[in-house]
Amino acid sequence: MPAHPSRREFLRRTGITAASLPFLMNLSSLGWASTTQRRKRLVVIFTPNGVVPKSFWPDEAGRLESLKTSLEPLEALRDKTLTLHGVHDKIRGDGDSHMRGIACLLTGIELYPGDVQGGSHTPAGWAKGISLDQLLKNRLQADPTTQTRFGSLEFGVMVPERADTWTRLSYAGPNQPVSPIDNPYQMFDKLYGQVKDRKTVASVLDSLSEDFAKVEQYLSSEDRQLLQQHAAMVRQLEQEIRQEEAVSQRVDADADDVGHAVPELTAGVMRDNDNMPQLSKMQIDLMVNAFAADFNRIATMQYTNSVGGAKMRWIGIDEGHHALSHEPNSNEDAMDKLTRINRWFCEQVAYLAQRLDETPEPGGEGSMLDHTTIIWTNELGEGNSHTLNNIPFVLVGGGLGFEMGRSMKCGGVPHNRLLLSIAEGMGHSLDTFGNPDYCGDGPLTGLHG
Repeated sequence: MPAHPSRREFLRRTGITAASLPFLMNLSSLGWASTTQRRKRLVVIFTPNGVVPKSFWPDEAGRLESLKTSLEPLEALRDKTLTLHGVHDKIRGDGDSHMRGIACLLTGIELYPGDVQGGSHTPAGWAKGISLDQLLKNRLQADPTTQTRFGSLEFGVMVPERADTWTRLSYAGPNQPVSPIDNPYQMFDKLYGQVKDRKTVASVLDSLSEDFAKVEQYLSSEDRQLLQQHAAMVRQLEQEIRQEEAVSQRVDADADDVGHAVPELTAGVMRDNDNMPQLSKMQIDLMVNAFAADFNRIATMQYTNSVGGAKMRWIGIDEGHHALSHEPNSNEDAMDKLTRINRWFCEQVAYLAQRLDETPEPGGEGSMLDHTTIIWTNELGEGNSHTLNNIPFVLVGGGLGFEMGRSMKCGGVPHNRLLLSIAEGMGHSLDTFGNPDYCGDGPLTGLHG
């Protein structure tokens, strides 16, 4: 690779745009990537309404020899998967189980009293503390060696536009819920600048493609592969934009002023129940892209909300998710449909994991999945009983340094102890997190084998 006297001179010679700069500067063969320490990334994926235990949990503790129906999409990554059965959310107080389930999941602390009425329980407000993802973001951002452009990104898929305790997973502090971005075009805007309409998005994507062509000759074979994968994501997003624009133009064909006008990227265009698979894929691709560019080390992905009622017609289910989750275990048809719903959610987890696993770690060894841990979780253990026992925790990837390829039976430990273990795995040991009453025994034992 030709030597470049400085980054400024290289940028002047190549003429790459600001939109490409963060990603390209993260490629080690250009000489400016920070490789002083091993990167660690954390993703928390939330899906609602509990699981069907008999089709979800492995029967025995120990090596993961096989996966039940709900987890089968992770089969190719079984050796990189860890299931944790017997982790209980013991936070009580105000609010119903759905409210406490989501709001206490990453905060580990009670809700404030409030006026949001849920079920037959007392009304409640927001959580009383910061969520672990935001605390870790703050710790990483405070260290110049781990500081990134955003620190964390909060993705969503069909999260209701209202703001209440059922719709917020992350908290910047007590009484400070963080709103996820559930429109991929708005997320693209956040990552790449002020994108006001499809034409602007397409222009940005054109610039990215041109920039990639300009620098490809300077890259190692590993970075060239990474660039090609990133470019493929850009081309796919451009195709989806053009498809949506064509549909919108047909819808607006009778308007007085059609010409070359391009409709605004309003949230309502894409936010539709039946578009969940497309929305999910786009958000996951953007998440992988953001990690590859080292925009952030922490991410959350929230599918719908606690009490989410998505109708998954694309897998042949017309009933709402939440309504199905209330059916008794004796209703075999409902249990089968709930299993298929969780299997679809697992497919999304597997897609993210596979994308990370096939992407080389920029400036490091192995794949991006080797440096990332995905935690798939839920606000309830089972939907029909509304239990906060046996909260699903399925981990994929090597970012936290846990021994994978196993099923663990944790015996009813408070989930606060798992939160302590996650913080420790990310390099930030804590004495307590959330309600200290559930932290007395410290981080979980056995996670490292």
